[in-house]
Amino acid sequence: VSPTVSNIRIAFEIKEDYTDVDINPQLLADYVAEQTGVEVTLYPVASEGAIIEALRFGNADIAFMDGGSAWMGWKEYGLATMAADMKSDGRTYYDAHAVVLNGSEMANAYLDGDDSTDPFALLQGKTSCHTGWLKSAGMLLPMGYLISEGYAPVVGSEDDIESLRSTIFSYFNEDASIPDSGTPYASYSGAVRCLSEGAGDVAFVKDSTIGSYCGNEDAAENEDWCLDEEEYILLPSYGSAPSHPVMYNPDRVDIQTRTAILNALLSMNDEMYVENHSMGGETYTGCLNVNTQVVDTEQPMNECGDQILMNILNTPGIVEVNTQEHMGIYGNLIGSIPGITTYFDTKYEIQE
Repeated sequence: VSPTVSNIRIAFEIKEDYTDVDINPQLLADYVAEQTGVEVTLYPVASEGAIIEALRFGNADIAFMDGGSAWMGWKEYGLATMAADMKSDGRTYYDAHAVVLNGSEMANAYLDGDDSTDPFALLQGKTSCHTGWLKSAGMLLPMGYLISEGYAPVVGSEDDIESLRSTIFSYFNEDASIPDSGTPYASYSGAVRCLSEGAGDVAFVKDSTIGSYCGNEDAAENEDWCLDEEEYILLPSYGSAPSHPVMYNPDRVDIQTRTAILNALLSMNDEMYVENHSMGGETYTGCLNVNTQVVDTEQPMNECGDQILMNILNTPGIVEVNTQEHMGIYGNLIGSIPGITTYFDTKYEIQE
């Protein structure tokens, strides 16, 4: 499939100069150009808001975005997702969870096999441990769930993000931990520490958090505040946070061009730089295409697909996704947060 345009433009945050040539995004542009057969240029942007504007007004054709700004672009301006990057474990999302301690009434309600006992209803009046203000797994997803499912009525204006703070203090209690960055209970580790040390009754984190801090094979690598791993009970996930999506504007990029760009991005997954690779009785160093089993011995290492993915996009691979499957549940949950649209409009400096 060939693009119907003669120039593809990728919105990208560009630095003044690249002392490490391996991370220069021009390598990505050149790769897509070689795969599509048309010129590919970088459209420099300085922020997520500028990316939304670039796609919205047709100054760029594709962009790699954060989940929050991508949701905003989808919801407000009809931007769409063609692909997403993989996390280190190969997934394009992580699940958000409420973690409680074994033996707590929430844990008992979850583990008792009785559908009439609801662990989430029992969170009311307890002390919550959040990772920080407006963090995805630590606040937006759990509060979006509790608000949208009717557990936690919004306290204050539906159009003011500060109402979320009032809602948290009202549904949980005034001791809810909403830590500033850099303080002991901040971030994923801090939220679990808050739970472990008895400062709170529930920690809002992601699926891998307990294992990474308190579930290492060598217990000496666990944080010193950890309880035994089996003391932590993950309640059922209420939603997922998406990995970085590749966004485009379907009003400005036709299906043929979209498909050509997508194929080019996906083809990076098929290339792997090898050194002294044995094949057919010979050893090769170069860029191996895993489909054709051909090694390009002339290709510089930093131009091989797997190297571009890791060095420039910081991912092991790209996966084709659609907008609804990648961001739908996430969007429904964060869309329930009071004032979130106004907050994002301001954060991303969106101009009407």
